[in-house]
Amino acid sequence: MSNKKISLEDIFNDDEFGLLDSKAKSSNIKFEDDRLIDSFEEINDFYEKNGREPNASRMSEYGLLAKLKNFRLDEKKKITLKPFDRHNLLGDVEIENPTIDDVLNDDEFGLLNTDNDLSIFKYKHIPNTEERAETDFVAQRKPMKEKDFKPYEAMFQKVHQEIKEGKRSIRAFYSLEKNLQVGNFYIIDGVMLYLESADLEEKLRGKKTGNRVHVDGRTKTIFENGTYSNMLFRSLGKQIQKVGKLITDTNEATENELFVNANLLKEEDVQTGWIYVLKSRSNNPHIATIKDLYKIGFSTTSIDERIKNAKHEATYLFSDVSKIATYACYNRNADKLEQLLHRFFASACLDIDLFNENGQRLTPREWFVIPFEIIEEAIQLILSEEIINFRYDAENKLIVRK
Repeated sequence: MSNKKISLEDIFNDDEFGLLDSKAKSSNIKFEDDRLIDSFEEINDFYEKNGREPNASRMSEYGLLAKLKNFRLDEKKKITLKPFDRHNLLGDVEIENPTIDDVLNDDEFGLLNTDNDLSIFKYKHIPNTEERAETDFVAQRKPMKEKDFKPYEAMFQKVHQEIKEGKRSIRAFYSLEKNLQVGNFYIIDGVMLYLESADLEEKLRGKKTGNRVHVDGRTKTIFENGTYSNMLFRSLGKQIQKVGKLITDTNEATENELFVNANLLKEEDVQTGWIYVLKSRSNNPHIATIKDLYKIGFSTTSIDERIKNAKHEATYLFSDVSKIATYACYNRNADKLEQLLHRFFASACLDIDLFNENGQRLTPREWFVIPFEIIEEAIQLILSEEIINFRYDAENKLIVRK
């Protein structure tokens, strides 16, 4: 019998059946940032494969283009995604590097202040049973009876058709106070909804900066998947703002507003005019056959009033026109915005000569051969103040970084 002492290493090495072999468990759970990065990597892959950004020329690229626009307009997402931006698709992003002192001083909830809160038996920051009972419940969607949902189903189908025909469009949801209205349609996580009613009342809320009145109450919200909810008005608005969009009304079509202060309109804001986009209804074959021909103009008066005599004016190509979009401008020089758009799209300006009844030659300079979605993209770049970093590529009909 051997007197050799057995060490721990001998025991671990003598594992005939592999009982000590172990592997760290991996999780399939993806968190919000992971999903965000995955979405951005799809755009990176597209760029690496095609040597360009996605555009609206094909339906297969439209989804990637929409994601890229959303990323560019969201500073928080840009900060998260910048380390993965191999092709500078997001442009310059200012990322703060906080010091230890910054972290310690930014103790909003006093978690590091233990001088007066050392007892584990004092539940100072936990609401009591009565307070929790008074807390409003989280509204959940409930299924509707088939016969009750029938009228709404027809409404949703009609709205989808109107979007397809261009009578409605899908827009960003900026302001709960302005954008959330009874009778309108919205989208949350890809599901269309209809805000049928809202039992609203004014409530006084105390804040550090003073008391403020806001409106809230229960809603009746119908979803196109056959469910309904009575969630709170403000909760619904916040959810749309977070993961949703608004759908324009048909009688407003692409009505939009160039707001200031993160697109929030305030009482003191002053409307300075309108930027409008028009399409010609000319029967002149030299004009009617031009695809994506739009007039970008400026007016301080009603657009309808401005264009009522269009067929007699050279600036409207001596023909009636259709309103495609109007953008109300607040606190900004609308005339300057018009000039900025004209300079940006100068390479796509319509080059045509017209003659009036007296034989005088006229050269209109406010018509451009540009896809409408490109005009919208330029306006968004003006809002984000990034327009100076881009130029319009007329040959490929794309807005590209300089």
